[in-house]
Amino acid sequence: MPPSTTADESSSTLNRRTFLAAGTAVSGAVVADGLIAGPSLAAPPEAATSETTPSGRVSLTVNGERHAAVIDNRTSLLDLLREQFGLTGTKKGCDAGACGACTVLVDGRRVNACLTLAVRLEGAEVTTIEGLAPDEDDDLHPLQQAFIDQDAFQCGYCTPGQIMSGIGCIREGHAGSPEEIREWMSGNICRCGCYVKIVNAVEQAAGAK
Repeated sequence: MPPSTTADESSSTLNRRTFLAAGTAVSGAVVADGLIAGPSLAAPPEAATSETTPSGRVSLTVNGERHAAVIDNRTSLLDLLREQFGLTGTKKGCDAGACGACTVLVDGRRVNACLTLAVRLEGAEVTTIEGLAPDEDDDLHPLQQAFIDQDAFQCGYCTPGQIMSGIGCIREGHAGSPEEIREWMSGNICRCGCYVKIVNAVEQAAGAK
């Protein structure tokens, strides 16, 4: 489990839990603003037609490849990746931003794909687990190799999100110690009994950078 922090640390540090809470708050604000509002609950079933479902077009780069799609404005990045682009390495877990299994990088920053509206990502660059070593002959990413070296797997379901989050931690400069790694990856490892080995893997990859 993540280490306890002092009052000064919790007021000055944007940690992983704060990131998750902020993502949920943004999602709630979007709903409140009506941007993803669907048909009224009071409307009869026949009223829920394409005329009442807002749609838009989004063009973005995923793992170096340009994609364009017409989507329901309520579509999450997670569903766009899995259902339209066929990139199922990013996992659909709690669908509420709590488990971290859906973590990907958007313009180099960690996001919960299940809480990120795809329509808002026009022009963005998205990296998923498939984009780390896209060709069979390529070497694994250092963190992928570190997960193998450290046997940092339990069931393996959340591993893609853990690896993407770990890469984000390293890039953000939050992998300087096991304590720091645990803090900044708390949303991805707090439910995993293999968290000690995951921390070791991130520490190994950070040292190899």
